[in-house]
Amino acid sequence: MDYRTLPVNKWDENHVQCWLESTGIKKEYVEKLHAEEVTGPALIELDDSFLKGIGMKAGQIHMLIRKRNELLQLQEKAQQGKNSSSRAPDRTKVQTEPVSSTDAPAQDKPSRDHRAAASSKKQRRRSSQHGDDDFLELSNCRPFKSQDTNFKYVKDRVLAPESGVSDLITPCHEYKSFAIAAELNKNQLKSKFACEVIRFASACMNIRTNGTIHFGIMDSVEDKGYKHGQIVGVKVKERECYVDALDHIEKCFQENKQEIARKCIHTPVFVEVISKDSQDQRFVVEVDIEPTSSLVKNSFFEVYLPKYNEESQKVTLTKEKAIYQRLGAKSEPVKPNNLATFIQGIQDRDAEREKAELSSTEVHAKVSQNLGRKLAILLNDGKSYMDDSLRYILVTNRCEKDNLTYINFLMHLNIFCVFDFDEHSNVSGLYSKYKEHHATRSYFLQDFSKESKTGNPASQKHLCLFDQTSWVFCNGRSDFLGDEKPCDENTWIRTRKKYLKKAITRICDEILPKRSFIVLFLLLSPVQKPLVDTFQEFYTEMNGTEYIVCIAESHENYGKWANLAQASCSMETLEQCSIVGMKLSHVDATIQAMLPSTAQPRHLPVSTRGLCTLPLLEEEKLFSLEILCVDQCDDIKLDLLTEKEIQEIEQNFYKGRKIIWENFWLADKRRCGEIIEREACKDASKLLDDILRGYGLNCSVPKLKVFHHPGSGGSTIARQVLWKRRKELRCAVIKTSYSPATVCEHALVFRDYEEKDISHCLPVLLLIEDYEEEYLEELRNELMDAVTTTRKSISPRPYFILMCCRRSNDPERLCKASPLDTVAVTHKLTDSEKSLFRTKLEKLKQKDVKPEFILTFVLMCEEFNETYVRDFVGHILQDIDRSSRDTCLMRYVALLNFYVPNSYISLSHCEAFLGLGAYAERKLRAYDFKSHLSEQVRMIFIELRESTTYISSVRIIHCLVAKEILHQLSGNEPQSQLAMTLLQEKPLFENRFGREEFIKFIRDLFIRRDKRSRGDATDTLFSPFIEHVCKAEDCEKAIAILKAAYELLGKDPFFAQQLARLHYNNEKFEDAEHWAGVAKSRMPNDSYILDTEGQVYRKWFSFTVDKMTQEDTPQSIIQKIEIALKAMKCFRAAQQAAKAEHDSMNNAGYFGEVEVGCRLLKFLSTLDVFHRDPQGEYSELVKYLITDYIPKDIEKTWAKLHSRLKGLRQNLYNSLEWISEDLSYFQTDKNQEKDEEDERDEKEEQIYNPRKWLKRQAEVYAKFFISTSLMEGSNSALETQLMRRMNIYKSGGGNVTNILSFLTDKKEARSAEKLENILSFYTENTLRDRLEDNDLINYILCHITLSCLAPGSARLLSAQTLRDLSARFFKGKRPFPASAHFLLTLLYWPDEALDKEPNPVKDEILNSALQTLKRLYDIKMKDVPTRKKRIYTPFFLGKGYGLGKIVHKNKIDKLISGSLDEKRMKWLHGTVWNIAKIRDILKRVSGWTKDRNLFIRGHVKELSVLPLHRDSVPPGNENVTFYLGFSFKGLVAFNIEVEDNAAVSRTQSI
Repeated sequence: MDYRTLPVNKWDENHVQCWLESTGIKKEYVEKLHAEEVTGPALIELDDSFLKGIGMKAGQIHMLIRKRNELLQLQEKAQQGKNSSSRAPDRTKVQTEPVSSTDAPAQDKPSRDHRAAASSKKQRRRSSQHGDDDFLELSNCRPFKSQDTNFKYVKDRVLAPESGVSDLITPCHEYKSFAIAAELNKNQLKSKFACEVIRFASACMNIRTNGTIHFGIMDSVEDKGYKHGQIVGVKVKERECYVDALDHIEKCFQENKQEIARKCIHTPVFVEVISKDSQDQRFVVEVDIEPTSSLVKNSFFEVYLPKYNEESQKVTLTKEKAIYQRLGAKSEPVKPNNLATFIQGIQDRDAEREKAELSSTEVHAKVSQNLGRKLAILLNDGKSYMDDSLRYILVTNRCEKDNLTYINFLMHLNIFCVFDFDEHSNVSGLYSKYKEHHATRSYFLQDFSKESKTGNPASQKHLCLFDQTSWVFCNGRSDFLGDEKPCDENTWIRTRKKYLKKAITRICDEILPKRSFIVLFLLLSPVQKPLVDTFQEFYTEMNGTEYIVCIAESHENYGKWANLAQASCSMETLEQCSIVGMKLSHVDATIQAMLPSTAQPRHLPVSTRGLCTLPLLEEEKLFSLEILCVDQCDDIKLDLLTEKEIQEIEQNFYKGRKIIWENFWLADKRRCGEIIEREACKDASKLLDDILRGYGLNCSVPKLKVFHHPGSGGSTIARQVLWKRRKELRCAVIKTSYSPATVCEHALVFRDYEEKDISHCLPVLLLIEDYEEEYLEELRNELMDAVTTTRKSISPRPYFILMCCRRSNDPERLCKASPLDTVAVTHKLTDSEKSLFRTKLEKLKQKDVKPEFILTFVLMCEEFNETYVRDFVGHILQDIDRSSRDTCLMRYVALLNFYVPNSYISLSHCEAFLGLGAYAERKLRAYDFKSHLSEQVRMIFIELRESTTYISSVRIIHCLVAKEILHQLSGNEPQSQLAMTLLQEKPLFENRFGREEFIKFIRDLFIRRDKRSRGDATDTLFSPFIEHVCKAEDCEKAIAILKAAYELLGKDPFFAQQLARLHYNNEKFEDAEHWAGVAKSRMPNDSYILDTEGQVYRKWFSFTVDKMTQEDTPQSIIQKIEIALKAMKCFRAAQQAAKAEHDSMNNAGYFGEVEVGCRLLKFLSTLDVFHRDPQGEYSELVKYLITDYIPKDIEKTWAKLHSRLKGLRQNLYNSLEWISEDLSYFQTDKNQEKDEEDERDEKEEQIYNPRKWLKRQAEVYAKFFISTSLMEGSNSALETQLMRRMNIYKSGGGNVTNILSFLTDKKEARSAEKLENILSFYTENTLRDRLEDNDLINYILCHITLSCLAPGSARLLSAQTLRDLSARFFKGKRPFPASAHFLLTLLYWPDEALDKEPNPVKDEILNSALQTLKRLYDIKMKDVPTRKKRIYTPFFLGKGYGLGKIVHKNKIDKLISGSLDEKRMKWLHGTVWNIAKIRDILKRVSGWTKDRNLFIRGHVKELSVLPLHRDSVPPGNENVTFYLGFSFKGLVAFNIEVEDNAAVSRTQSI
């Protein structure tokens, strides 16, 4: 039996389970309570201690107890209603079904609190038969005599029980279901209707009381399956039948009473019955009876009643007349023995009626509501000013022209989006006015419902949902040229309502957290159904009207809206959240008076030292910038800020929250203490001055970098600089959620805004914080390119200055690497800073600020001394409840904050975790979360606001504090167990708001590795957390956590990849193979995952070889070779996948194949079957690998290996060539000046000195393919050529990179000797003995390299001879490597000795080579970030001729004094060109510019030259000079200067 049909004390545990599921209690607790056999009586007795004992959390306990109490109260009320109806006199049948009301008149009885509306919503989902014991909401009757067509009844609500006579003016009520009669034929319906009306009317007239009879309302006498008074309505086919039925009055009343009856019995009123679940149109038909004393005085009414005769099918009258009277809630005939008494009482009743009418006509002065206060409470909790942290969603209809004057308050509200039902809004309505003041994005419903989807966080940002108001036209737009036209209500419901529902659901479920926004219904014109549908959708999604406000000046407009909206909630609830009857002009003035800031204009500085106005509309168009104005914060009403609020702003900063402009403003106004200025702030200001003056950084977009320890005040220093410079520079903070292209576009507009001469604008200081290096470089390049292409004149000052502020664990190292443009901010305080911090701390203490509540500042005063932090945190945590839910939350946040930089947890996640939110009252909006935290946790947490979505979040005040919390609260529980518990917290992972960010932090916890290049202290193989678990606990724990995370996060292939890496690093190769396969199965074309699979086998192979013993069987040897070959196959697959990837350049597959291949060669050389010959060479192995020869011992056992092993040489050769050419493009050696004794392991060498790695691997490769005996005895030219090539490899040549690496050898004589030795391996006559293409490239490059080292070497060929040798590279029709075309640019550059006569053919050679280099470069670069495209320029044009004119970069480096970092800075800032010795050896060439493009004269024709940076090219058409470099991208220009005007020369950085 359904639990709703039984009282609670009759429920068993299954009934309780069903009820619990309907309340929203978590499933796990529902199951626990069912397991504990909680029956109805047990539910009644439940208390906190029992629920805590079964592990239930506080939030869920609170909700369960509240729901249980509501249930019991409702049943108690229902029982009272049942008892009172059973006491009604003369009732033939008592009401047996409980309802949620007493027997009070409906219009006087308020409905349940709106907070119960959410549960009633579920209760109304019922079957068509209502025999169950649902609690239905009470409804008001239509006001007596009202003809308001807007009044509606809601299906299945309940009217108060039928009533008898009260004060004669208050109508008595009688209900008739009329369900059967309404379906009868016309005559039957008329007679039935007339019979009931006349009986009821005559009874009311005889008693002299007003009354209303209702048809379509259930009466328990007639309808046992329903509740008494339940509204169901009847289908009305023809209204005329009901009106015509009253013609029976003439037949049933005495002739002299008929006219009186007509006047007393009003015309039927048809009240529509609305339902959310049904489309059937039903009505309640009501007839009002009004026996006024002037009509009925001294009269009594004796009537016949019409009856329909089934046999004759005619209407007949009752045989006897009867006088009816109201007895209780019934109309009964007067009994014959009481008739005389009844008639004698007529005069008394007349007197009572007259008296009642007189009293009812007295004018009662209407008491006006305090709507101003109600408006303040609804919009801002009754504060004296608006809460600017709240967002508003506006729902409105047509705004008349007169009202447009009074909607200025909307211009100052933080409106997230508008649902506008006025199709003319853009032409003459609200939108036309709003967009004059604000930047907006307009949508139609279907577009907004699709694009507001937030499965991808970028979509929010690209839609500007949080930076510009979204204006949604809900019913078309009259001026739109497309197909979106307005439609009628029914069409709208059929075609567009579904999109409205989607949009509202996404806003409420995914975009805006609960209690962060208010839905404001502004009813400016007559209401239609779609507007009400919008209310019902918001009401459903928001679980009530707690954050819904309605404003309507017109009572009529509100009445129609409320009558339709009551299908969702009661009229009383609607009235509580509505402002009705207040003039719009008064609303406007009231709200504007509550605004926290004045509407004064903001200003920017201009180049003429004046100011210009920045309207809000223009500012909002630049949504990717947070603009800092000259008069920032001056619009704040300072008198509205209390001392407590000012102190809170100050304390939030000193507690650890990022500084806000209000902090600086209040300090300037001396309303709070001064902000300490650290030495680093002065350093940053000096560097900024140097940039502005052009000292050493003369480029259009210089960088000023601020690297800082976490919590040391780096962000404060950066913003201090902006605040101080806001009156002399244009300043803004970049929102990195937007693309560099968007930021660049807005920055250009910002710089030029209101400037007359854009060539002399003020520089723009742009602050970018916590950025990715790729983002910064892309932005800088976008800005420089924009300056180059859009500016036609040169500016003596920089256009933009990028102040880059980023956290780093080693800021001093980064500062040392680039001292001219970098400031380091550390925890270490100077003596003067210590004094300032101590003084400030004393002042804060004098204000009664406890140190615990400004913990970050206190720790900074102590320079974050580890012992001090440990003791301080220990003191705070001394009495903390370690088992409480909030302490558990703090540990989770600490885990993330310590291991994941810049991590946080959204407030919404915290509330879900603590079980809040489901019952949080509106007045607790700001206080609710904090009130559920212990005092210790409140000290440790700081609340943040995410800059893109403005979702509030929390983190620990400092990562060192987080570290101590993890240590001190762990007890015996290891961190792996804490992480495992975190992964099992469903409320955190299922919460929708900020989910992408939370999942990202969880992924980073397990996957993100530390990298020194990102500012981390070390480079790690795994995430710091995983490395900690492996070190402090064991590898198995780390594996278990990663497995759990893999399952939880949708079987993420990158977690499977990490598991593979973790297994092979711990020599668990079978498991590593499994997880690599899992990752590959989910992402089969990812080059990094394929590389990991290769690394599994590489490590496995190395491990098995290192563990090899003398007892190894032939089978085990085969297995080892199989593993190596598998590794090489995987690496080749990674190579192919990398080629197909357009956004990355992954060369790991080539490096991996070479490493495994060389190790395999070493392994094969140790086998007995391939013994060394007497000369120490591996002739047998070489013979096996490069010929068809197979030793007898392995012919059969290695049958499956032969073909693969014989392909080993070619595979290795291909990879070595690819790596060589790849390294030719880039300056990849990160630390070339390390002493040779400072050896790194092989893997690190591959990263830090790949050229050295390549040379060493090439020598290993060659070593196993050299056999003197084989070469001497060979009749094959191919085998002889191969042996020669292997000897060249062994000697250090063989490819472009190896040959060029001789130029970086400190011992030039030794390198020259090696090169001469390499040249000796080539044939005497290379023109006659045709070399292969790659051999010819290497041969020519050896000569060029040798000429740089030993210009007088006897081995050198002339430049002309080398030109002749290279002829095939431009004559041949087949493709050649990029290195061939690179050589052509070197050899065919005009030479005074070789090119005495102009020759256009040589220009064609040069031009063809340059175009091919550019094409091959573009193919190689793909779509990778700009930062990774740094081109390497190996050669420069010198002052000599022939080969002597080619100068290698290393020769220039040797002329630069200082350390490696100092040399790098001189290249970076262009000061290298000021060194006289360098100017002496390089040739300065002439060229010209045209439309920001650079050209140079070749032999005859012009050739295009690439400037190292576009902004180095002067605007206009100028003659210029520069130094010329040769790269694999083409010709590169350095140090471009205008030839005729040295004053505006521009120094170019590299």
